[in-house]
Amino acid sequence: MVGSLVWFRDDLRLADNPALDAAVAQGGRITALYVLEQAAGLRPLGGAASWWLGKSLASLAQSLDAVGIDLQIETGDPHKIVPAAAQRLSVANVLWNRRYAPGARAIDSAIKTTLQDGGIKAISFPGNVLAEPWNIKTGSGGAFQVYTPFARVVRQWPIAFPLPNPVPKDREPSEDGVATSTFQSKWAKKLEHHWSVGETGALLSLLRFFDEALADYVEDRDRPDQPGTSVLSPHLRFGEISARQVWHAAQAVAANDPAKGTAVEKFLSELIWRDFNYHQLYHRPDIANIAMRDTLAGFEWRDDQPAFAAWKRGRTGIPIIDAGMRQLWETGWMHNRVRMLVASFLTKNLLIDWRRGEQWFWVTLVDADVASNPGNWQWVAGCGMDAAPYFRIFNPVLQGERFDPTGTYVRQWLPELARLPDAWIHRPSEAPKDVLASAGVVLGETYPRPLVDLKASQRRARESFASLKA
Repeated sequence: MVGSLVWFRDDLRLADNPALDAAVAQGGRITALYVLEQAAGLRPLGGAASWWLGKSLASLAQSLDAVGIDLQIETGDPHKIVPAAAQRLSVANVLWNRRYAPGARAIDSAIKTTLQDGGIKAISFPGNVLAEPWNIKTGSGGAFQVYTPFARVVRQWPIAFPLPNPVPKDREPSEDGVATSTFQSKWAKKLEHHWSVGETGALLSLLRFFDEALADYVEDRDRPDQPGTSVLSPHLRFGEISARQVWHAAQAVAANDPAKGTAVEKFLSELIWRDFNYHQLYHRPDIANIAMRDTLAGFEWRDDQPAFAAWKRGRTGIPIIDAGMRQLWETGWMHNRVRMLVASFLTKNLLIDWRRGEQWFWVTLVDADVASNPGNWQWVAGCGMDAAPYFRIFNPVLQGERFDPTGTYVRQWLPELARLPDAWIHRPSEAPKDVLASAGVVLGETYPRPLVDLKASQRRARESFASLKA
């Protein structure tokens, strides 16, 4: 048996791909495999992420073809598909980069055993994190529960430098690539207008951020009305770029331009927060369904289906909330500050279980990530590690006025409010009748009245949470 099989998962890139790099170093024929996995313990992709995956696989296939590697795509049970592919191709090794969710780890462990029992080496490498979760430990050797000391250790960790692309071979790329019809839906097709999917798109997004937004990142990262963030999350989620690549590229920027040092440090702290979520994913059971802390144990969430439907559709009557939910539906992405606001509104003002919101994000986000999505929802709800207190409730009107002061973001996603003056854009329900009439706004018709009274719902939430203390 000669050659290697590289099993791609959430690492759809050539550069800084440890499994692919090792296969190239070993020599011999290399075949790439991607499995659309159907197995217990794995969370099926949502619609938006499925669309992204199809586009990303097509891009990956062309990149691999350019260096003489075929990408095979199969659908089904990886327990059967991976060993069968290894036997069919008569490879000596199967290599992959690690993943960290409990169910995925169990699958990988079982497949490794099957391969080894069949005389095939199974070799795993570091996944798309800054540091392997088991290497970052507290002083007592346990898992971290607080971000700040975790971040301190990660900053001191020798984060591996990115690996280069494999050496190209003399081979013309095939023109057909990978068919993506399997991943398409009428809803998801509109996403094509908003994204450049693939490894090249990821690198271009990073360079654009460094050139155009990094200098003002500290101030603009919370401003949904400004292009102040990297928008790298879907590229990182599918491993079109690695966390290590982003880390070292940002540090190089700071070294070359010390004036951007503060901005770079803030940006890196967000990258560490991503690792912190993966730390929780690795050390705990299913964080998409099981709270990391028992702060909300026994809490009776409201089952208000009409309110939940209005939240999903962006019809709550609270402009910044509705703008965020409509941005999500249209683009498969939402600004991070607004994600916190819509999550707080759902869990605190509406008292609807955070799991329902997390599941909707899982369906509609192109960057729906097994660690960050539930981790961040638990943070807002108040049951995650190092979470905001469960009794902290954002005021979405005040937040909108602070971070979208001229209403640019709201006007973009809520055109029915576009003609309202800045003073009323975040509080149309309080605007004088003549102002509404002049702007063509008819509350309850062209734009909904508020789903809840913010002050009353905040009071209800605090009273409900007070019972937990008792």
